[in-house]
Amino acid sequence: MNNDEKQDMNRRVVEQVSELRDYFERGETRAHEWRKKQLLGLMRFLDEREKDIYDALQRDFRKPRAETFFTEIYYLTTEIHLALRHLKAWMKPRRVVTPLRYRPGRSYYYREPYGIVLVMGAWNYPLQLALVPAVSAITAGNCVLIKPSEHAPATSALLAEAVGQYLDERAVKVFPGGVQESLRLLEEPFDYIFFTGGSAAGKQVMEKAAKHLTPVTLELGGKNPCIVDQHTNIPVTARRVVWAKFLNAGQTCIAPDYVLVHRNVEEELLRCMKDAVDAFYGMKPENSKDYPAIITVERLEKLAGYMTEGVLVTGGWVDRERLYCAPTILRNVSPGSTIMKEEVFGPVLPVLSYSTLQEALEIMHSAHHPLAVYIFSRDRSFQQYMLENSQSGGVCINDLMFQAAMPSLPFGGAGESGMGVYHGRAGFETFSRPRSVHLKSTFPENILRYPPFGEKKFTWLRRLFSFLR
Repeated sequence: MNNDEKQDMNRRVVEQVSELRDYFERGETRAHEWRKKQLLGLMRFLDEREKDIYDALQRDFRKPRAETFFTEIYYLTTEIHLALRHLKAWMKPRRVVTPLRYRPGRSYYYREPYGIVLVMGAWNYPLQLALVPAVSAITAGNCVLIKPSEHAPATSALLAEAVGQYLDERAVKVFPGGVQESLRLLEEPFDYIFFTGGSAAGKQVMEKAAKHLTPVTLELGGKNPCIVDQHTNIPVTARRVVWAKFLNAGQTCIAPDYVLVHRNVEEELLRCMKDAVDAFYGMKPENSKDYPAIITVERLEKLAGYMTEGVLVTGGWVDRERLYCAPTILRNVSPGSTIMKEEVFGPVLPVLSYSTLQEALEIMHSAHHPLAVYIFSRDRSFQQYMLENSQSGGVCINDLMFQAAMPSLPFGGAGESGMGVYHGRAGFETFSRPRSVHLKSTFPENILRYPPFGEKKFTWLRRLFSFLR
């Protein structure tokens, strides 16, 4: 980027942030009707531009039509419907108990917007991960600047075009661009920053935000374990694991990163998983219309390197020209191997076996605070034991990823997998802060509150406050 381009970028950043600030201070985004109108505008966008959305994600990384509908369009629709249904209730002040010693008076709090929110989306679900946080921010009454991922340029261009047509562009703007644009935006004093991406970039975002004491939500990733007990339905487990792992070619932050299976059922699980891959994608998955590309050749090379770290059960090859990585399952993987130290974020699934729960937990605890833990077992005591002896952003039992699909459940990470939550009411509360109010009349006047405080008066007041505790 030359000097002229940098100057132009700086000018655009300052202009857009200033315009958002000016509009927020006018107070129009606080009104229920304004918020409702924006949500309805997003619904119209998803309906009227559905074909354009399919085309954009197909161009970006061959995202299949069905996946785009369920994981992008429908996902957003359910989030918007929930917000429209409950927005008035979320906005209402909440009255709290006023202790007797502070009466007459009443106390309540309501949630007010932060102001100007920066939403930094990710490429793997480029529509959903840009717009779901924006839905929450708008619902809370904020102005929003959306920075889409540069790795999904077609979707980014569609978002930039759509905002002016379907939303109030004085309050919601899109700022396309790459790393330089992202870093420049982070120099501005936003009131809240929401970031989805990798942990290294998340640390940069947090460091930049700290200069302005800007609160952040970081939605990162992690090594999500899937533990399979011997007391479970193995064919169903296999199908569900394969579906979740190879959805979006494994480029999902909540996908199972590895499987821990009891030795007694290891062979059956591996056989059933290979059968599921064949059933879902055919004997030649490279020809499947239900399987997308890897986003960059660099990511593809990284995934190819993992394939030598175990014994192949299925898959095991890449096509660099088409950015294709075969759905790959590995067995006999060492807990100390590279693939077990890094988030895979692609269609390569290592499978490890265990004999005792302690052995499984030692492997799980080597990667702290994953974004999700998956448990397959019919045994309630096994389920409870794993819940009590693991930590993660979320948990799903006998299925995968649906803990993130429920708009009524808070979604977020823990420790290295992120901080903060969103979706539904949790998103509304993330992008707003509680403002406390205590209301009194000027009559009657309690003169006991004022000095001077003699010994008798102080002693009497202490007894009175102890009684009214």
